[in-house]
Amino acid sequence: MGRYSIRNYNFILVAAAIALSVYGIIVIGSAKESVQSHQIQGFVMGIAVMLIVSLVSYRFLLKFGWIYYGLAVGLLLLVKFFGESVNNAKRWLVVAGVQIQPSEAAKILLILFLAAFISKREEKINRAVVLLTLSVLIMVPIYLIQDEPDLSTSIVVFIIFVAMLYVGGLSYRIVGAVLAISLPVIIIGIFLVLQPDQEIIEPYQQTRILAWLQPDKYQDTAGYQQQNSIVAIGSGRLTGKGYKTNEVGSVKNGNFISEPQTDFIMAVAGEELGFAGCILMVALFAFITAIIIHIGRRAPDLAGTLICAGVAAHIGFQSFANIGVATGLLPNTGLPLPFISYGSTSLVSLLAEI
Repeated sequence: MGRYSIRNYNFILVAAAIALSVYGIIVIGSAKESVQSHQIQGFVMGIAVMLIVSLVSYRFLLKFGWIYYGLAVGLLLLVKFFGESVNNAKRWLVVAGVQIQPSEAAKILLILFLAAFISKREEKINRAVVLLTLSVLIMVPIYLIQDEPDLSTSIVVFIIFVAMLYVGGLSYRIVGAVLAISLPVIIIGIFLVLQPDQEIIEPYQQTRILAWLQPDKYQDTAGYQQQNSIVAIGSGRLTGKGYKTNEVGSVKNGNFISEPQTDFIMAVAGEELGFAGCILMVALFAFITAIIIHIGRRAPDLAGTLICAGVAAHIGFQSFANIGVATGLLPNTGLPLPFISYGSTSLVSLLAEI
């Protein structure tokens, strides 16, 4: 632990994270009251983990970078061979009757690993052998997550990796060269995945993209939940229909969205709390991300900056992606909303990151 000064404790960041978590517990109570108590348990556990981790120097934590990597890969391998399948996806482990999602825990483990790996090679980060080694290492957990299948979470891990690599000192020449190659590849890739007989992505993933591009054609099938989410958020208007609304035609009471406490919880918040409630939620996400970036800029060393870059990329990108799906800005990805969506593994991991 070493010397610790209470004046260095960022109570504003802690308060904002707790506010979002409590916000989530409240909305979950309306979306599916039966799981609210489990989310509260995850919140209490997350607060305890957050306090314990915050008292330990990150320099000490980063001494075990390879252990974190091994744990992340090991947990994902356990899912592959012994995981529980739900809706044709094998993403969960059941330990002593408790269901956990290792891909959520893998995010913080990989952030710590990447911070340790990159900070130790600050002067060599632009060497081909270092970049190749790091790319191969990160592709292992990304492949295992994608194979669950969970393409959206593998994209989040890739975004975290890219953000931390950039902040770690990646040369602008390399960035420019990668962009010059990747942009045409992405454009061609998008064209190919929209073809009828493509084998690049899973059929259901292609259908989600088509439902986003042609919502009228798929409004009763693959685009059903996303269109209902948009309608629900719009119906809330400025102040919403009221918490735990009993309207039969509401998004949760009418079963217009399956499992509204997870990926589409924004629809419940928008309908019941209105535009004002949604803006408060978005403001808290933006505020937390901005504070973390500010802390990273003031960190005394590259390792501290890298940890902040990884956490900011995780929370900032995933919240943007989830809200983008709920409002029709992005195709359906199946990502939970950080701090808000139901899931104790995710909540504990996020509070540990804070």
